[in-house]
Amino acid sequence: MAEHTLITTEPNAEAQALNKLRVAPAAHLAQAMADAQVDGERSVALRETPFAVQLGVRAVLGTASAEAIEGILGFELPTEHGQTTGNPDGVHALWIGPDEFLIVDPSRQQVQGEATTLQVALDGLPGQVLDLSANRTLLTLTGNSARAVLEKGCPADLHPRVFAVGTAIATELGPVPVLLHRSGEQEYRIYPRASFADFVVRWILDASVEFASPEVP
Repeated sequence: MAEHTLITTEPNAEAQALNKLRVAPAAHLAQAMADAQVDGERSVALRETPFAVQLGVRAVLGTASAEAIEGILGFELPTEHGQTTGNPDGVHALWIGPDEFLIVDPSRQQVQGEATTLQVALDGLPGQVLDLSANRTLLTLTGNSARAVLEKGCPADLHPRVFAVGTAIATELGPVPVLLHRSGEQEYRIYPRASFADFVVRWILDASVEFASPEVP
């Protein structure tokens, strides 16, 4: 399958004006995230990708509905817990449940009508596509110490033999439910609900403080 674009129209002038008024859930902490970056052997850094495209899809695998969605995406939907498919730097899918998936594109910001192409593809078939881009924000944690930071408050086993690159699960970070996607060798994407973004960012920054100092032998 060849990968397609999820949306075929550019935002109109009204949409562009509204976009300028949007404020990302963790925008007020952007400077704190920049100031907390640690370089070197114990490196760790956190950033927010504001308004990344996120579409919720409901379709039963192996049915005409799923095939219609896959035809637009250009790749197959994940078939099991933890699996992701597609291009992690472009359009890709996270497994949420047996018939539930999150389609993500972190390479660009959501625009009005984002879900239309997939909705039209269903054309009366059973299933559902909703634009959920405002539901969660996308935080990316990188660096040699990224896993160690997460392990302070994530109950999931994040060892590479279990949590390989490309794995995505629903878990918790501290007391907050999140989606966690290991998108690279030293890169983790964290999806908290927008209302919890402030808490999650502050939690991660606090958990990262120790790595700004040399390791105690």
